[in-house]
Amino acid sequence: MAKAKYVRRAPRKARIVADSVVGLRVSDALAQLEFSPRHAALDVAKVIKSAAANAEHNYNLSRDDLVVKQLLVDEGPTMKRFRPVSRGMAHQYFHRTSHITAVVEDRPAPPTARRPERRRRRDEAVAAEAGPRPRRRAAPAEAAAVEPETPEAPPSATDVADTPETAEAPANDVADTSPPGGEEATQSEGDES
Repeated sequence: MAKAKYVRRAPRKARIVADSVVGLRVSDALAQLEFSPRHAALDVAKVIKSAAANAEHNYNLSRDDLVVKQLLVDEGPTMKRFRPVSRGMAHQYFHRTSHITAVVEDRPAPPTARRPERRRRRDEAVAAEAGPRPRRRAAPAEAAAVEPETPEAPPSATDVADTPETAEAPANDVADTSPPGGEEATQSEGDES
């Protein structure tokens, strides 16, 4: 465990950085903080390094097995200052401070498990004992592609003439295209004018 007190950094900004590295190994956390663009990353990294050094020196723990267990960022005293502005007034502003506490613990890496054999090799051995695989049936789309249908012969000219839809209508059944009312209606309109 290590503490840094009266750090000139706003606690709200330092907590954002601290929450991002909790649960990581110390080496991974320090690498992430080294490339973080936030200014509070330097303060948090300094406390984690101190906690790791305490664990190594005081408890003879290996640095490779250390994990960041907890990072607390508490509010320290706030320094109030004034800045003169126009019309004889002054604006107040605050310099916030924080207390950062880092706790690391020893968590050895789990032993690497041996990978099982690839499944394909076992399946090939079982398939060799079982014999040849049955052929799969073709999907409907594949069956249609394999066996194309034979096209029907086009209809002959005699078949077309015999159908009732294509037979010609008699000449006396011509449609009347004159306007409603016929010619008498147009003549009566001309008489009125």
